[in-house]
Amino acid sequence: MTTQTTPARVPQGERTRAMRLRLMEATVDSLVELGWAGTTTTVVSRRAGVSRGAQLHHFPSKQDLVVAAVEHLTDRRRDEMRRSADQLPADGRTRGVLEILAAQFVSPVFFAALELWVAARTDAELRELVGPLERRIGRETHTYAVELLGIDEARGDNRQLVQATLDLVRGLGLAASLSDDTVRRATVLDSWATVLDHELEMS
Repeated sequence: MTTQTTPARVPQGERTRAMRLRLMEATVDSLVELGWAGTTTTVVSRRAGVSRGAQLHHFPSKQDLVVAAVEHLTDRRRDEMRRSADQLPADGRTRGVLEILAAQFVSPVFFAALELWVAARTDAELRELVGPLERRIGRETHTYAVELLGIDEARGDNRQLVQATLDLVRGLGLAASLSDDTVRRATVLDSWATVLDHELEMS
């Protein structure tokens, strides 16, 4: 006589979190592949394997869904960035930091966010949602760049150096959205690391 064991039931809270994560990842994938116009709630729910009813229950509109997706996955990328920073060598640290920062701007999350920012320019409702998120992400990225570079912003032109660094890597990310810019990006980052090291030593 065999004894059948009943599979352990996954708690509702875990199932809900897993479903929301699938929806958000599917949203980012769709934004990258199809753009803002091609990303619809129907497309996302199908990609995520989630019913339309369940998707609308958690995210009543496309705007709610895409903003939540970009915010969540940006947070996850930040956690990955922290883990990468733990592996930085003492020698060539500045160049390593630039690589970590630049990687954030050539990631699927950045390209998804880029679709969001462009759409928000002419969509007042979306702009109301995107504005606070963009400002929060900007502040957090700036703070983390200061931490990674290990500098005192109050000294000299250090604050401007950090902002220039972020503007630089963001611009490189925009260039990479249209073509593979890997070689030129590496050369630019090499040169900027030298400039940063020199300026930080002088401050």
